[in-house]
Amino acid sequence: MSEQIVHQGVSNAELQAQDPTGRLYNEDLAPALPEQRKWNGYQLFSLWMNDAHNAGNYTWAAGLFVGLGMSAFDITLGIFLGSLIILGGCCLSGFMGQATGTPYPVISRITWGIWGANIPAIVRGIVAIAWYGVQTYLASIALNALLSRAIPGFRDLSLDSAPSLLNLPLGGWICFLLLSIIQLIIVRRGMEAVRHFQGLAGPIIWVVMLMLMFYFLSKAGWHFDWFTGPGGQKLEGGAQVRNIMIAMAQTVGTLATLMLNFSDFARYSPDRRSIIVGNAWGLPINWTAFAITSVITTVSAAQVLNADLNDIKDPGVLMEHVDNSVLFYVFTIAFVFATIGVNIVANFVSAAFDISNINPRRISFRTGGLITAIVSVLVTPWNYFNNPVVVGYFLGSLGALLGPFFGILCVDYFLVRKQKFSIRHMYLPTPESIYYYNKGVSHYALYALLPSAFVSLSVALLPMFSPIKDFGWFIGAPLAAIIYYVLANNRVIVLPEEEVKDALARQ
Repeated sequence: MSEQIVHQGVSNAELQAQDPTGRLYNEDLAPALPEQRKWNGYQLFSLWMNDAHNAGNYTWAAGLFVGLGMSAFDITLGIFLGSLIILGGCCLSGFMGQATGTPYPVISRITWGIWGANIPAIVRGIVAIAWYGVQTYLASIALNALLSRAIPGFRDLSLDSAPSLLNLPLGGWICFLLLSIIQLIIVRRGMEAVRHFQGLAGPIIWVVMLMLMFYFLSKAGWHFDWFTGPGGQKLEGGAQVRNIMIAMAQTVGTLATLMLNFSDFARYSPDRRSIIVGNAWGLPINWTAFAITSVITTVSAAQVLNADLNDIKDPGVLMEHVDNSVLFYVFTIAFVFATIGVNIVANFVSAAFDISNINPRRISFRTGGLITAIVSVLVTPWNYFNNPVVVGYFLGSLGALLGPFFGILCVDYFLVRKQKFSIRHMYLPTPESIYYYNKGVSHYALYALLPSAFVSLSVALLPMFSPIKDFGWFIGAPLAAIIYYVLANNRVIVLPEEEVKDALARQ
């Protein structure tokens, strides 16, 4: 109860007054006001609908079937188990955001210190920008297919013989930049615009995905083998269990980014029940259904087109094989719409908040979004996405760091501090803040991060650990949590008694 009293006892005006230089405070990073808490269970469920059905996740799910030879049953069960883990993690992260009303970079100040919080925020921001560029590129492929069919002359701009810059043809540049501008416009209108966009997009995406699945399934004569992989192979026993565990681990790895900063959205929820309901419907139910539709669509399309599965696991390419023009335009527009939705909620919002936290006085949420959009173009995501080595080592290694960050944050908030915090001290840029620690940085968090990150990165990168390379998050998160608990328990200041008394006096 004490943490809620302190939260209610300090206004945003008081927080701004104690930080006149804006080193830790701006309106976007301030605790959410009661009138802003409109993200109910449906809004959070819609967030997960957007997050599931997009080009990147479709390619990943289809790749489990194509690359690893898994059956549809193995993939579905693995994704279901992984989504249960993400459900628990997002509820924990969401409870932090709902209680404090603050985004992930600000919550991190409790654990990492008022300046040390930039360490996890920057790492999360780098991952977000990298994947934001990839998702925009994948959506641009579908948009390119749409424009090429609607405007015959546009196809010539995307051929290998067309003028190109940095390995992307002129048509590709047009589609990529157009989508970047659209996403930037939505984010610059604020979180209310994001809420309305993803609330509208979610159900539309689901309807169209089911239509696409039934389209190819009907073309295949409604024949689909649920328990065999490509080529008719059927794994049993230990090999099947291993495949299911890999699918589970990759599901957690895919969603670990959003799990870490789920507080960015849950801060706008009116209560914990909304978080639980939205996540329960959006994760195990929604994501399991997503696995079913993705794999059935891919396998059915391969039967209909008599094509190599590798040629049609990219939805942008798959759309070109839809012979009905009306359905083609509906499917393609929906996929572009879906990818914009997931890009905004999973990558753009996080990166904007993380960048804003570096210098709140000069960088607002909207400015952070502009920086994200610019950087995502400069890194030319089509180049590293088309290079499996870069994707595997660069993005994979950064992702392996997210496990330790999550483990440290959760054990500190729930076990060490027992959900007690001081809003005022989270925005106090002086040594008087209880979160100032050692010149603004927590050594306990650093000491827990370094060995656990070393281990998780080793698992992700070194060939000797290749059999368990997908499980870096599962190793890094608990290892960091244990180390931090041993170091910090009973050694950190939880909440000053005078702060509680002062808050009570103002009620």
